[in-house]
Amino acid sequence: MTELGLPDTIQACLFDLDGVVTRTAVVHAAAWKETFDAFLRDHDGQRTFDAVADYDEYVDGRPRADGVRSFLDSRGIHLPEGTPDDPPDAPTVHGLGNRKNELLLEKIRTQGVEAYDGTLRYLEAVRAHGLRTAIVSSSANCRDVLRSIGAEHFFDVRIDGVVAAERRLPGKPHPDTFLAAAHDLGVEPARAAVFEDALAGMDAGRAGRFGYVVGVDRVGQTDALYAHGADTVVKDLAELGGKE
Repeated sequence: MTELGLPDTIQACLFDLDGVVTRTAVVHAAAWKETFDAFLRDHDGQRTFDAVADYDEYVDGRPRADGVRSFLDSRGIHLPEGTPDDPPDAPTVHGLGNRKNELLLEKIRTQGVEAYDGTLRYLEAVRAHGLRTAIVSSSANCRDVLRSIGAEHFFDVRIDGVVAAERRLPGKPHPDTFLAAAHDLGVEPARAAVFEDALAGMDAGRAGRFGYVVGVDRVGQTDALYAHGADTVVKDLAELGGKE
């Protein structure tokens, strides 16, 4: 293992955004809960959305519309797809997704976005060691979030919700977005490391046969991260080393 806590065959690092680089996973969960709880109240009074269990199982790390479908399927609810331009009050998959995004942006504006200092230090070390880097996120707001914390310069490649839609890439748990990042960096998947906090991201790392998969446990799900394919699990990337 290198000073970065990675196999010496690794040439590139692929980072998820929410929960790995930024402290926005909790804000995402709150926006999903507000969205789904309002919907469920009007739909036969079903029980509410659990911002921990349901978030981790059905929406964390997935593209917005996939998260809506996944959670509603778990409750036996099926809605029309609608279109990406649906208003946030439309009773469609995309309408609910747009409502969640509206709430998320409002929360980010009022609460701000924080970065994990340990991750920023690790990114500096990774770059200093000559490894290439990519941000891989299902969020369509990825670039704006990176700019808000002054972290856009840390990444050679960005594969986010906007790029995935343009290239028609399926989101996590499919490996396609991570594979696209490795391709754009000019690195074979076996020589790239994935850094993820979501179970769907672990599945993507395993499915893509990446050289190393690092699970970042922010919410006490170490065992689940290992079960979904992590090679190692840390609570903060500072634990991996990389200090100059």
